Amino acid sequence: MATQSVPQSRSTFYPAFVRTAVAAQTLTLFLQAATAGLLLSHHLSVLHAVGARVMYGAAMLYVLAAVVAWRPGGGSPKPIVHGATFLVLASVQVVLGVTHTLSLHVPLGVLMFAMSFHQLGRELAARRRVR
Repeated sequence: MATQSVPQSRSTFYPAFVRTAVAAQTLTLFLQAATAGLLLSHHLSVLHAVGARVMYGAAMLYVLAAVVAWRPGGGSPKPIVHGATFLVLASVQVVLGVTHTLSLHVPLGVLMFAMSFHQLGRELAARRRVR
């Protein structure tokens, strides 16, 4: 007997997409901090440069997930504001990194990680409230 898969409803798919995107963003920021430490101690700039591209992509994915969850998914537009702000900060972070302005690059990286971690906590708390 063949089993049929039940499609996931919109009400659970879109929020899960947003949670996954913000989790990926937070994880890449954590890895950026780890590779920054390696960069300072072992001169492994390639890992940090690749991580920057992945982090920027994760930030774009989060904005996309927030828009998709809002428009067709019927969710709140608030994550779009957070995602867009984060993408602007990521752009500033890239410029500061390329220009080697560490006095601003490092604190902004810490702020971005804190923001992303906070948003991840909010998304997970919202998931618990829905259950």
